[in-house]
Amino acid sequence: MKVYNTLTRRKEELKTIDEGEVKIYACGPTVYNYIHIGNARPICVFDTLRRYLEYRGYKVKYVQNFTDIDDKIIKKAIEENSDYKTVSEKYIEEFWTDAHGLNFREATVHPKATENIDEIINIIQTLVDKGFAYPVENGDVYFSPKKFDEYGKLSHQPLEDLEAGARINIGELKKEPMDFALWKGAKPGEPYWESPWGKGRPGWHIECSAMAGRYLGKTIDIHCGGQDLIFPHHENEIAQSECCNGVPFANYWMHNGYINVDNVKMSKSLGNFFTVRDVAEKYGYEPIRYLMISSQYRSPINYSVDIIEQCKAALQRLYTCRDSLDFELANADDSVPENADEIKKQLDSRREQFIEAMDDDLNTADGIAAVFELVKDINVNVLASGSKELIEYATALFDELTGVLGLVYNRNNNNLDSEIEKLIELRTKARKEKNWAEADRIRDELKAQGIVLEDTPQGVKWHKE
Repeated sequence: MKVYNTLTRRKEELKTIDEGEVKIYACGPTVYNYIHIGNARPICVFDTLRRYLEYRGYKVKYVQNFTDIDDKIIKKAIEENSDYKTVSEKYIEEFWTDAHGLNFREATVHPKATENIDEIINIIQTLVDKGFAYPVENGDVYFSPKKFDEYGKLSHQPLEDLEAGARINIGELKKEPMDFALWKGAKPGEPYWESPWGKGRPGWHIECSAMAGRYLGKTIDIHCGGQDLIFPHHENEIAQSECCNGVPFANYWMHNGYINVDNVKMSKSLGNFFTVRDVAEKYGYEPIRYLMISSQYRSPINYSVDIIEQCKAALQRLYTCRDSLDFELANADDSVPENADEIKKQLDSRREQFIEAMDDDLNTADGIAAVFELVKDINVNVLASGSKELIEYATALFDELTGVLGLVYNRNNNNLDSEIEKLIELRTKARKEKNWAEADRIRDELKAQGIVLEDTPQGVKWHKE
């Protein structure tokens, strides 16, 4: 498999530190509000990366953190007349509602910044002892990028260019504009932890270095996140980690592209800002996941009502295919067509097409295209065959590939299915009794629930709109 490495600006063959194992760190949310659709993209993209690597036989250790102490969280707590812990725990729960809705598989570990204070303090102390960081009189501790010769290697900008936009704000006691806080001295009324520099709390960048080191080791295979994190967050993670440990922090850096809304960059100030919850309430979660992986992950994607509707329609094609497989299987027999081996070979070629796409820097767009080619093959060669063997073979392959993408995951609502089947039985009974008014009433009732019926010679089929 090849991945595009932001650090080297080229695709590289994935070679892991330990053969057959992949250590991945993904930057998680700062939990002060509901996640927005921009947050959804790395959640879905790197969940798919993890699924694909496991599909290819790797053992994956996947770490995604929660930033549960931060200026934004403290501000939210003040607004809600609450405290940082109540706010962070509330929005962690809200995160899980949305993440599970998006079919995100929980990481191996989901550490919190506040659970790793000792590790954070140890790294900061090491950086102070080595001369890369310095404390000031108000309890802040700052890192000096000028002490790290390779600063800027991820964003590919010299320190002079990065420094041009930096400044020292009122109340800051740092020596240089580019210096960034590792530890923030506590202000009155703020939460704090004891440290060698007095009461305070960690800066944003240091927490990820601490958690990646604790759960994955000093050097990890892949660090991933949104493109907006390249600078300063990931640049600062590299600097503090490598100055502390003396070894490379991550061998591969993967970053997903931005999301635009109606072809304009999403922004609260422009009023085109949508939470995942907002969109899911109108369209469901799965169309959001589909949208997030429908383009190659490094490309920008556009969100609009028309596009999310297109995603719903594409998903419906997948669901219709999968439901048809189940329906035909119930009526299949043990016959095997003469060209069964040829059909299986054609189906297998779609797996090869899928793997070739995904091996090319996780090209989910072409991976999805391979799945739709499989759907076409199933519709043409499998469904009408009446062969139990062929239908089961195609079903297994369909589930295999859609499972890697994390799609077609809302099929197992058994309570809903049983209710629909009961209504269909009542409608069938009404038709036999030539009670057309009752039959039409039941059809309309189901249609109002988004259930479309199709009368076939083998019986009634149904699917969701």
